Amino acid sequence: MAAAEETGAAAGGGRLLRVLGVVFGVAVTVGGVIGMGILRTPGDVARQLPGEALFIGVWVLGGLYALVGTVSVAELGGAWPRSGGFYVFARRALGEYPAFVVGWSDWLSTCGTVAAVALVAGEYAAALVPALDDKAVAVAVVTGCSLVQWRGVRWGSRTQELTSLVKTLAFVALICACFAYGGGPAAEARPAAEAPAGMLLLAALTRAMQGVIYTYDGWYNAIYFGEEVRDPARNVPRAMIGSVVLVIVIYLLFNLALLRVLGTGGMAGESLAASAAAARIFGERGGVIIAWVALVSLLAAVNAFMLIAPRVVYAMSRDRLFWRGAAKVNRGGTPTTALALSTAAAVAMIVFSSAFEQLLAALAFFFVTNYASAFVSVFVLRRREPDAPRPYRVWGYPLTPAVALAASVAFLAGAVAADTANSLYALALLALSLPAYLLGRRAFGAAGGRP
Repeated sequence: MAAAEETGAAAGGGRLLRVLGVVFGVAVTVGGVIGMGILRTPGDVARQLPGEALFIGVWVLGGLYALVGTVSVAELGGAWPRSGGFYVFARRALGEYPAFVVGWSDWLSTCGTVAAVALVAGEYAAALVPALDDKAVAVAVVTGCSLVQWRGVRWGSRTQELTSLVKTLAFVALICACFAYGGGPAAEARPAAEAPAGMLLLAALTRAMQGVIYTYDGWYNAIYFGEEVRDPARNVPRAMIGSVVLVIVIYLLFNLALLRVLGTGGMAGESLAASAAAARIFGERGGVIIAWVALVSLLAAVNAFMLIAPRVVYAMSRDRLFWRGAAKVNRGGTPTTALALSTAAAVAMIVFSSAFEQLLAALAFFFVTNYASAFVSVFVLRRREPDAPRPYRVWGYPLTPAVALAASVAFLAGAVAADTANSLYALALLALSLPAYLLGRRAFGAAGGRP
C-alpha cells in the first residue's frame, strides 16, 4: 500500500487506510438510514396527520432538516477529515470534556442501535424460518459483520456497498409495484379521519416530526470515516449531500406509493404499513416479500453501524481519553481492539436486552444532542479559526446552521415533554460522565489541546 493511501498513525504499528470513495460514503449513509423506520413510521404519521398534504408535508420537513444538518456538518467533515464522527468536531471546538460526553454517548448509542437492529433482524429471520432463535440470529449477524470487517476496511466497505445496493433496488422495486398495481377503489376503502386543528394540530405535528426525524437519523454517517476517504475535502461533502438527497427522494416516493395503494385511511395506525400495501398488491405473499426486504435492510444497517462504532472508540483512544491500546489498527486498516470492544458491547446488549431497554431509550436522547454539538461547532470554529482552509463552506451561513440548531433544540424540548422519565435518566447519565472523565483523564493521560 502506497504511503499516500495511509493515514493516522495509531498504536500497534497499523494505520487507517485512505482507500474509501464517494460510493462508500453514500452506501454507509443509505445503509444506515433506510431500515425499519421507513417501514414502520408511515402508519404512525398517518394516524397523527390523516390529511395527505400534512402527511407528505412532515416527510418534506424532515428531509429539509436532514439536508440543512448535512450541509452544515459537511463543512466540518471537509475541513477536518478525521475518523471518529461528532467527537472529533466537539473536541476541536468545545474541548475535551464535551468531546468525552459526545464520544461516549455516541459510541454507546451506536452499539445499542446495532443490538436493536440485529434483534429485529433476528425476529424477521425467525418468522421466515420458525426453527431459528431470534437472539441467536442477532448474535450471529453482529459476529458475522465483525469478522468480515476484521479482514480489513476494504472487506467491510465492499460488503456495505453490496448490501446497500440490494436494499435500494428492493425499495425501488416495491415503489414501482405500488405505482403500477396500486390505486383504485381499494385505496379509499378506509376513509381518512378528520385532521386536527389548533393546539391539537401542533401537538400532532410535533409527535409526527419526532418519528420522521428518527427515521432520517444517520444522514451524517460519512463523517466517521474522514481520514479513510480519498480526497476527503471534496468527497466527504459530496457523499454526505448526495446520500441525503437520495434518501429524501426514496422516502418521498415510498410514501407517495403507500398513499396510492392504501390512502391515509388505510395506513393510519398500521404498525407495518408497507406490509399492508404489499398484501394488497401481492396477496398472501406480501408479508413474506416485506420480511425479506426488511431483513436485507437490517443487515445493511447492522454492517453500517458496526463500521461506525469502532471509529469513535479509536478516535478517543488516540487522543488518550480511553485506553491507548484501543487505537490498535491491523494491516487491513481495521481498528481491531475497538471493533472487539464494540462487538462485545452489542452482543451484551442483545443477550441482556430487557435490562438495557431503559438505557437505550435514554441514549436516544443523545442523538439530537450530538447533532446540536456539531452545529454549535460550526459557529465556534468559524469564529476561532476564520482562516482555516474550508474547501466546502455551508450554504447560507449563518442562517442554515442556525435553523438546524434551533430545530434540534426544539426537538429536544419536545422529547423532554413527551418522555420526561427517560430524558431525566439521560441527564443523570450526563452528570455521571464528569467523574468518569476525570478518572479516565488521570488514568490515560489525555493529550490536551486541540488536534
